[in-house]
Amino acid sequence: MSKTPHAAPDGAPPVGPYSPAVGVGGMLLLSGQLPLDANGELSATSAEGQADLVLRNMQSLLAAAGMDMDDVVKTTIFLTDMGDFATVNGVYARYFSKPFPARSTIQVAALPKGALVEIEAFAVADSG
Repeated sequence: MSKTPHAAPDGAPPVGPYSPAVGVGGMLLLSGQLPLDANGELSATSAEGQADLVLRNMQSLLAAAGMDMDDVVKTTIFLTDMGDFATVNGVYARYFSKPFPARSTIQVAALPKGALVEIEAFAVADSG
């Protein structure tokens, strides 16, 4: 099995020993995306702003691998407060269209860098 690491040219650096995304075959596995700017700083403070930045980062990472949001087949959203669920859903709906990816949403005690939102994804080339 040959794995190919991917990173967005303007993306935030990883906060640990991992690749932002790894391609294998026609599949791309995206590590959890945090709401970090290119300097690795948390630049949004609201759940809405953080979800928007996470999804923009995801778009950039997919583009670097020659894919787009329509190729995403599964996401997992991590929230530190399930009270932000509706807000994050509203942002999420602006980035994805029908048929929406399969999805799980999980409340966690904390996320790296004090983030409120993190999203990981699986994409498949030509999934449409």
